[in-house]
Amino acid sequence: MLTFPNAKINIGLTITEKRPDGFHNIESVFYPVNWCDALEIVHAPQFHFQSTGLPIPGSENSNLCLKAYHLLANNHPEMSKQSAHFHLHKVIPMGAGLGGGSADGAFALKILNEIFELGLSTADLQQYARQLGSDCAFFIENRPVFCFNKGDEFEEFSLNLKDKFIVLVNPSIHISTAEAYAGVIPKKAEIPLKEALKLPLNKWEGIIKNDFEENLLWKYPTIAATKKILYEQGALYASMTGSGSTVYGIFETEKDLKVKFPDFAIWQGYLN
Repeated sequence: MLTFPNAKINIGLTITEKRPDGFHNIESVFYPVNWCDALEIVHAPQFHFQSTGLPIPGSENSNLCLKAYHLLANNHPEMSKQSAHFHLHKVIPMGAGLGGGSADGAFALKILNEIFELGLSTADLQQYARQLGSDCAFFIENRPVFCFNKGDEFEEFSLNLKDKFIVLVNPSIHISTAEAYAGVIPKKAEIPLKEALKLPLNKWEGIIKNDFEENLLWKYPTIAATKKILYEQGALYASMTGSGSTVYGIFETEKDLKVKFPDFAIWQGYLN
């Protein structure tokens, strides 16, 4: 079975408090975008994992697709009757705030549920996904939501950006989660995100913020310059997504900004 795990962006990201377990509580809106990897999983007599495309750092065993397989196999003995062959073609940049690895893990859960006929519900799959990573559960339903706690709890939220054009620019700067959180002081947003998102899109600038930008934009001038260029090219709203380093701009009409960022990874397309 072949599927295409997609990226997501954060619209607003408030780090509200540090938790006793060392994680942080956040508030954000997760919104899917169509920058995609490709993942194929088929039945096979022996387990095999293959990756192509962008090189994946770290050991193979840390890959969330493999973790998804072993997580399900440990809880569903019927999977031992036949193994699986994985082929992941990596396109979404890593360490970029786009959730690409999380999407791969979540989509792997969904495929495995189907091809092994495990009968897991959406809620079941979300619970497994939460064991893989904080934002993995989002990709099970894969639709815009308001997220809170560690980014793994969701509320229905009406935000329609359909037919708006988005440009995502990744300057190939890898920012670890630990680096992004270093120096962050958790605090409530001056205007709650849900209230701020009621404003027209062209009023979001300076009001809807990603808290990681405060430290990372001065540390990485290239990211700050990318955001500035997007606004100069007519973006209604521009922001870093997640813990960086990707910056996106949302436009009223289609734009081709590849010439503005010749050395960066870029994806452009309409939002759903």
